Amino acid sequence: LIKNVNATYIAKIDSLSMIGIGLDVNDEIVIDRSLTAKHRDIVVAKIDNELTVKRLMIENDVIWLKAENPDFPDIHFKEGQEFSIWGVVTKVIKSFR
Repeated sequence: LIKNVNATYIAKIDSLSMIGIGLDVNDEIVIDRSLTAKHRDIVVAKIDNELTVKRLMIENDVIWLKAENPDFPDIHFKEGQEFSIWGVVTKVIKSFR
């Protein structure tokens, strides 16, 4: 599950914005901060000091974040917003009980 111990974190999902790819509330995700994010990766992004989990979209040099639930808006950045990729989600741990 973990390839880089010093750069890996586990966090719990607290939103239904990624339910379309099977990320449920309270699922645990494995996040590797040493990876460089690529188009269509699931990432933890920091936007104006808040963290969110979304799909990274890079199209024609435009970066935006895609929610995997039609009830949640995609995130298109406005001028002046602070944005960084905090880490890349590599695995999900689901509990069945």
